[in-house]
Amino acid sequence: QVQLVQSGGGLVEAGGSLRLSCATSGRTFSMYAMGWFRQAPGKEREFVAAISWSGSTTYYTDSVKGRFTISRDSAQNTVYLQMNSLKPEDTAVYYCAADPRGTQPLVDSVPDSWGQGTQVTVSS
Repeated sequence: QVQLVQSGGGLVEAGGSLRLSCATSGRTFSMYAMGWFRQAPGKEREFVAAISWSGSTTYYTDSVKGRFTISRDSAQNTVYLQMNSLKPEDTAVYYCAADPRGTQPLVDSVPDSWGQGTQVTVSS
């Protein structure tokens, strides 16, 4: 099964930016749809963004549209989440996810593979 290794989390003040990275191994990267999820303390896991294996289609939850951008670099076997204009409500553990079946399982929050998670904390 594909392995997902995340990096790029940390502490940032409101209005700042962070970029999360998720590197893959174990299978051809371009064959996986990729996505990002987050879970805040005491709250249910939330879908954030997804991108098709070709990179031609992206999806975002309404709360991050215009602020977050998902992208992928097949040559680097890496997917990114660029997070701008961060708000305290964005504070959560962020998880990278992958699914060879396409974007639908990601949007439906049932991905095939998960990264280990990385903490993003936005201070006010």
